[in-house]
Amino acid sequence: MDKILIFDTTLRDGEQVPGCKLNTEEKIELALQLEELGVDVIEAGFPISSPGDFSSVEKISKAITKATVCALSRAVQKDIETAAHALKYAKRPRIHTGIGTSDFHIKSKFNSTREEILKRAEQCVKWARNFTDDVEFYAEDAGRTDNEYLAKVIEAVIKVGATTVNIPDTTGYCLPHQYGEKIAYLKNNVSNIDKAVISCHCHNDLGLATANSISGAINGARQIECTINGLGERAGNTSLEEVVMIIKQHKALGFFTGIDATKLNPMSRLVSDTMRMPVQPNKAIVGSNAFSHSSGIHQDGFLKDTLTYEIISPEEVGADSSKIVLTARSGRSALAYRFQKLGYEFYRNDVDVLYERFLKIADHKKVVEDEDLCEIASSYQKAEGLMQKA
Repeated sequence: MDKILIFDTTLRDGEQVPGCKLNTEEKIELALQLEELGVDVIEAGFPISSPGDFSSVEKISKAITKATVCALSRAVQKDIETAAHALKYAKRPRIHTGIGTSDFHIKSKFNSTREEILKRAEQCVKWARNFTDDVEFYAEDAGRTDNEYLAKVIEAVIKVGATTVNIPDTTGYCLPHQYGEKIAYLKNNVSNIDKAVISCHCHNDLGLATANSISGAINGARQIECTINGLGERAGNTSLEEVVMIIKQHKALGFFTGIDATKLNPMSRLVSDTMRMPVQPNKAIVGSNAFSHSSGIHQDGFLKDTLTYEIISPEEVGADSSKIVLTARSGRSALAYRFQKLGYEFYRNDVDVLYERFLKIADHKKVVEDEDLCEIASSYQKAEGLMQKA
């Protein structure tokens, strides 16, 4: 089985979400927990962007002992020198540098030519190699870059020392088969590709970031760049918890990661609380409804065998136990189950009567709570007691 390296950029790309700004102490706390989670690379920040970010990268470099600490830079000498200075205490430093390679970026953003961008790509890697032998090159907007030109750039940067080549779908444009084919093209057309790790960095503008990253891995990428809860620019990045559990569930892919899955939900909550960014309830793996069942058909099947509607156990990802949520769509088996959990023992005929009373409440409330059930049960028992005495 091949290991898929997990490159976490929650502290850099995730922090670019409006309102998610972190102070240095918060960044250090999250970095330490990311290391405990088992991520291979922590992208700690963009040192040239501000004194605060420089300080954060420097202090994280001192605190982290196992994971690689990475700092972002543009293809600018001052950026790279500043990144290197911020990483000077890191046990395993990595400089992440690069430039846009799509014609959209070359013409509109840089007002340049393909030939000039190729030279700048080579130069930024050479500058970075003066400080560390772990250099990652990103070809920004690779998702919309012509494959032949992209291969030419990737071959050139590996030749001058890039050890990881990042193929970002910066705008979340690619379909999974297109992104996979792009990775496969590089595997088959870059002569020195065996000297570098191919990395996926996919955005979620069309909701395809996770699918694209997995497609990239299937076609030869061995690093996935992601964030906790899928945080990131615009619609977000590839979700760490999703790719980890896809790889864990689909063993036939032949991959594994070093992530401790039981820490996924606690990590998700910590990031959500620290960055003040709620997790949508229906978010895969870590959403509050990820292990909740409210439909009668689902509840009945789940109570007979959890595998009918849960492919992952909540304990496996550090979540609370599965929930049977009572709504107007719930059935008798779920109602009987909840009564039993509350300490009531009712026969089937009793449940039939109780169910009618339950539906009257359920039609007026979104969710029927335990106190509602206790009131129904108490009222029923008193009525039955009066009848028996009579």
